[in-house]
Amino acid sequence: MGDIVSLVEKAQEAFDATEAKKLEKKVRKEGMDLEDFLSAMRQMQKLGPFENLLKLLPGVNPKMLKDVKMDPKRMKHIEAIVLSMTPAERKKPEIINGSRRARIAKGCGRPVNEVNRLLEQFREMQKMMKKMGAAAGKGGGMPRLPFGGGGFFGR
Repeated sequence: MGDIVSLVEKAQEAFDATEAKKLEKKVRKEGMDLEDFLSAMRQMQKLGPFENLLKLLPGVNPKMLKDVKMDPKRMKHIEAIVLSMTPAERKKPEIINGSRRARIAKGCGRPVNEVNRLLEQFREMQKMMKKMGAAAGKGGGMPRLPFGGGGFFGR
C-alpha cells in the first residue's frame, strides 16, 4: 500500500536541510548547473534504492514495480561523467562541444552517447525548471527539491 510517513522520515534523515535550502536558493537565483545536479543526486543516493522508495508511496502497486528497471550503476555512471568534466563545463554545459564530449567519455570510461544522453536530459530538466520558476512567479509553487529520478536514473 505505501507508507508516506516512513518515506518522509527517511528523507528527513538523509537530507541536509541547510544544504538543500542553499541549493534551492542558488537554483532559483542563478539556475541549475551540473554541480548542483551532482549535489542533489548525492543527496538522493542517501535515501537508498529507488525501488524501495517507490514502495513507500501510497497507491503504488508492488506488482507494477516488478517491471521497473532502476539500475543503481546508472547513478555511478552519471557521477563519473560529471566528475570527468572541468569545473567550467559543469557550470556552463553549453560549452561542451564534440571534442570535449569525447574527452569526457574517455575520462569516465563511458561511451560518448551516454555523455550526449546525460547532457540532453539535463537540458530538458533545465527547461522544465525554468517553466516551474515562471509558474512560481505567477503564484504557482515550485517544489522544494525539484530533482527527481525519471530518465536520469532509469533505463
